[in-house]
Amino acid sequence: MTSGLLSEKQEPHPLHVNCQTEVEVKHGVGLHARPSVTFTRLAKSFPCSIEIAVNGSDVWLNGKSIIKIMGAKIRKGSILRIRADGILAEEAIRALKELIERNFDEEKKHGRTA
Repeated sequence: MTSGLLSEKQEPHPLHVNCQTEVEVKHGVGLHARPSVTFTRLAKSFPCSIEIAVNGSDVWLNGKSIIKIMGAKIRKGSILRIRADGILAEEAIRALKELIERNFDEEKKHGRTA
């Protein structure tokens, strides 16, 4: 008699990974309101968990929480460790790192120069 459960071993999803990167915040005022919104909006677009640690801290913050990101008071020169776990984690890490390296695209939006 079978219980209706599949007993075959399933391979882990090839896109389910965990990864981490570091990036320096070079934006003039750090992650104030607009960059924090941009960061969390992009983070929320990925189905994986995303966390950040600031300046070598062992405290990991939810990268999808505007309250946590703004509350961290991340300034210019801060080193962010970003980690993601789950489906599309690698893509999420790459996209968030590139966003920070592009200064959150604020120069384009507001006609400012770096």
